[in-house]
Amino acid sequence: MTGNCAVILAAGEGTRMKSKRPKVLAQVLFKPLIDWVIDSAKACGLEEENICVVTGHGKEQLCAHLPQGVQTVEQTERLGTGHAVMQAREFLRRHGNANVLILGGDAPFMDGETVSYALEYHTRSGSAATVISADVADPTGYGRIVRDENGDFSAIVEEKDATDAQKQIREVNSGAYWFSAQALLITLDQLEQNAKYRLNAAKEYYLTDAMEILRSMGQRVSTFNSKSETVVLGANDRDQLASLNEIARLQVIRRHRLAGVSIPFDSGVVIAPDVRIGRDTEILQGTVLKGDTVIGEDAVIGPNTVLENCVVEDGASVVQTFGTDAHVCRNTQIGPFARLRPGTRIGENVRVGNFVEIKNSTVGNETKISHLSYIGDTDVGENVNVGSGCATVNFTGKEKFRTVIGDHAFIGCDTSLVAPVRVGARAYTGAGSTITEDVPDDALALGRARQVVKKDWVKVKKPYRK
Repeated sequence: MTGNCAVILAAGEGTRMKSKRPKVLAQVLFKPLIDWVIDSAKACGLEEENICVVTGHGKEQLCAHLPQGVQTVEQTERLGTGHAVMQAREFLRRHGNANVLILGGDAPFMDGETVSYALEYHTRSGSAATVISADVADPTGYGRIVRDENGDFSAIVEEKDATDAQKQIREVNSGAYWFSAQALLITLDQLEQNAKYRLNAAKEYYLTDAMEILRSMGQRVSTFNSKSETVVLGANDRDQLASLNEIARLQVIRRHRLAGVSIPFDSGVVIAPDVRIGRDTEILQGTVLKGDTVIGEDAVIGPNTVLENCVVEDGASVVQTFGTDAHVCRNTQIGPFARLRPGTRIGENVRVGNFVEIKNSTVGNETKISHLSYIGDTDVGENVNVGSGCATVNFTGKEKFRTVIGDHAFIGCDTSLVAPVRVGARAYTGAGSTITEDVPDDALALGRARQVVKKDWVKVKKPYRK
């Protein structure tokens, strides 16, 4: 196998997260940390089969989550970053003379642009290893980049092993590197065989010691300064995770604003990183957009709306609505207080009003479902009017059946359509009807008991009391 590859270190437990899940499955903007990192690797041209994740704590959960093509190896003992990369030796050997990207699985802001530029510099400089660094205001906890009198890379010194003078250095190691795969394999062997490399404060194999080994072999080690403080950021507990979420939230909002999206107030607005929004769309307060949601141009979303994996086309309005895996076509109005459940597709110029729930259904163009109705497992035609309080009765307790409503039909208030049933084109149902049989085109169906009026019943049964 040839071509560049990546090894992502994701074996840590993250005990301070106090979670049942691996640390790298903690989420920033509803997206697991490991997904951010994999996307960064893919953004610099790596295919999934050229990415290897080093697993450990919570291996089963992590492997179940990873994309199918991604390779995995297990680190059964946590003996440092160098030891973690050792577990991927066979993977590295399969990649011949390629370059290998090493990433931490809990660093979501190490973006694809940075790693791509770092690779370009790594290749152009002929380096055996390139450390991606950053200048930070508070370097506490990070490995320091030590330079020689010429300003060239000299070493990475971990916080635990740093002198007081070294602790004042603000350029730090991000934990991301490009290596020549062959050079890395050689250094891993020396790192394991030479006992001196475990004489550090943590008694671990530091991957950073690979730089010393390479330099002792006369190989070039370089640094690529990312110019972005956020690339080094990770989270060890829920409080730090919240900080990452806020940084990411504001970054994503700013990106959409600069692309022509109107977000007049960012209070309560949370937009996942993979959401796409068209120009001149307005996102109002309290809106949460998750997953692979796509919003067209000139739409209005919110206030107080949650959409996950939804498509909203140009000119549509979705107000105070909860939607999941639904599609809303052009110029349609949804809400307030509507719910769109998976499998729903709403046509153009449709009105879905307050307290309407639609599930696994198609709704044709120009249809109106204005209030207080449930449409489940139903195919609704075009220009249909569904009155208040209607329901498609789709579940017998054991099986679900579909309802079909033809074009231009009129469903009277408080109609229950007991599936499987079909209401024909231009057909009417009387208000308060329970429809259990198919209604032909152009017919009126009534399914209710005849009204009975008993005169003077109250006087006889409920005499007036003062």
